Amino acid sequence: MNRRDSLKAIGLGTLSATALIASCKNGDKESSATTNSEVSTTGRQDFEIARDKTLLSETFFDKHEMTTITVLANLIIPKDERSGNASDAKVPDFIEFIVKDEPEHQLPMRGGLKWLDIQSLNRYNNDFVSCTPQQQTALINEIAYPFKAKPAMLPGVAFFSKMRDLTAIGFFTSKMGIEDLGYKGNSPGKWEGVPPDVLKQYGLENV
Repeated sequence: MNRRDSLKAIGLGTLSATALIASCKNGDKESSATTNSEVSTTGRQDFEIARDKTLLSETFFDKHEMTTITVLANLIIPKDERSGNASDAKVPDFIEFIVKDEPEHQLPMRGGLKWLDIQSLNRYNNDFVSCTPQQQTALINEIAYPFKAKPAMLPGVAFFSKMRDLTAIGFFTSKMGIEDLGYKGNSPGKWEGVPPDVLKQYGLENV
C-alpha cells in the first residue's frame, strides 16, 4: 500500500465527513474559491463572497512558514503515477485560507512549525526545509505514528496530525483530488434502449 492509499484508508476516516461531503457536492467550490484570486459566486450569498474576498486579501503565514507547509504537504501526499502532489493541488494555499477562516488552527499550526524547526536545528543544525530529504523523513517518522511516538515527541504528533488532516482535506476536495478518488458525482442517466440480450430473451429482437 503506497502513501496515498494509506492516507485514504486511515487519514480520511478521521476527517470531517461534513467538510468532505459539502465540498464534493459544491463541485470543488471550497478549494477553488479559496486558492485563486477570484472567489466563486455560484450558489453563495453576498456576505459569504465578501468574507472570502477579505480573507484572501489577508496573509497569515510568512514565506518561510509557507515553504515548510509545502514541503510537509508534499511529504504527506507525493506525486505518483495517478496524480500530482499536494502543492500541485494548491494545498498550501488551502491551508493558508483555512487558518484565517477558522482561527483556532492558527496557534497550533504556527507553534507546530516552530517546534519542527527547533527539533531540526537541535539535530541537524538546520531548519526543517534546509534539511536533506532523508533527515526530514527521519524526523517526520517520529511524529507520524501516534502510538509509536515517544512522550517527548507528543507536541509534534499533535501538530503533524493536524497538518495531515488539513492536507488530506485540501487535496481530496480539490479538482485533482476528486479525480484521484474517482468521484463522479451525481449525473443524469442515459437511456440507450433495452439491451439486445433482453430483447432476444423475450423474442422481441426483430420488433
